[in-house]
Amino acid sequence: MDDGSAETEALIGSSSEDVRSHLDGKGALAEFKVYKRRWFILFVLCLLNCSNAVLIMGSWLNMLGSVLRFVGVLKCIPERAVFPMVMGGQTLCAFAQPLIIFAPTKLAALWFPDHQRATANMMASMANTVGLLFANIFSPMIISYTNNLVMLLLIYAIPAVVACFLATVGIRERVPPTPPSASVVTSSSEPFLQGVKLLLTNKAYMVLLVCFGSGIGIFTCFSTFLEQILCVKGYSNDFAGLCGAVSIVFGVLGAFLLGLYVDKTKKFTEVTKINMCLTSLGCSIFAVVSQLSEQKLIIGAVCAWFGLFGYSVYPIAMELGVECSYPVGEATSSGLIFVSGQIQAALYMLLLQALAQPIADSSLSVCATGADANLSWTVPVLVMAGLCALGTCCFVVFFHTDYRRLRAEATASPKTVTDQSTGGDTWANSTDA
Repeated sequence: MDDGSAETEALIGSSSEDVRSHLDGKGALAEFKVYKRRWFILFVLCLLNCSNAVLIMGSWLNMLGSVLRFVGVLKCIPERAVFPMVMGGQTLCAFAQPLIIFAPTKLAALWFPDHQRATANMMASMANTVGLLFANIFSPMIISYTNNLVMLLLIYAIPAVVACFLATVGIRERVPPTPPSASVVTSSSEPFLQGVKLLLTNKAYMVLLVCFGSGIGIFTCFSTFLEQILCVKGYSNDFAGLCGAVSIVFGVLGAFLLGLYVDKTKKFTEVTKINMCLTSLGCSIFAVVSQLSEQKLIIGAVCAWFGLFGYSVYPIAMELGVECSYPVGEATSSGLIFVSGQIQAALYMLLLQALAQPIADSSLSVCATGADANLSWTVPVLVMAGLCALGTCCFVVFFHTDYRRLRAEATASPKTVTDQSTGGDTWANSTDA
């Protein structure tokens, strides 16, 4: 609320819901209710994100893909059918991913009040990263102990089946009966193409799209090339995997702390700019120390730094995208940023691979034999650090915005809100989930 507003606020807890009441100077009362089942829906989305990397179609596609992969490697399946079935299952999981991975900002907006949105987005977004961490840790362990691909795919199919069951049985409505905040009521929910046009003419959003998308691309390159960068200097694949796991663990920890902080302070821009600057510093340090041998402690610390400030800012930046582009749909604004990151990641990977040149002296190398073995990554990691610094500088200098969604909540007409909240069916029918 604005400092000069005469509005007062009271929070009343009950066994089934929280009621947030707004009273203005004219005595008009508006109530925003949040329901405890929002945590169940958030849990289901987290489980889906773990197993996959609206809601219900995504859960079925994800489950069918996981089951098809498992069935495809059974001994009773003819050998000629194994590859098509496994790839078909993987393709179904890939189709499910956009329906699931773009959902956190939409879920947070529709089901959570303003003081919990960043935390909800953080939990749902980081679940995908945690899923990657589990896959990297447990896949080699399962294979080494069982030497059985069937067991591996069966274990990974279990959370997909559970999430599908929970989503189908437990999620019975697209939106809660009453809105959790004023911004949901006042949002005009532009059609997709119209929303894209509005985003393309929004200067602040375009700066975020390009600069933070570049950051996503840098992190994708870091995760993809980490083993190749380190093995040339004598570091084993196990150590590289450990560094990747450390960066994810610290990223999840940082995301949790940032989510709580931003929910309390609403400093989306400041947090994003500071974290991007610290991430750029970590990337520059990594470009230097990764070219040194026998520096495991320093490299591990830099990877932890990289994750703590880089991975953790992802859900905050997505919330910032919603704030600067409101009333465009949350899934549209966050989805385009993610797509921008993937496109830039593909371009960066092609560039960095082209810059990696064979080296004559490879006495320290423990890289596997092949076309990509024993390449010098000195120039590529310096270019990666330069791209990270460039994107960060452009974002710090050119990104300026007000928080449109928070402003809409602060200036929402209490009378309008009261009318909408008392007619839950009307609000639910008019809201694009």
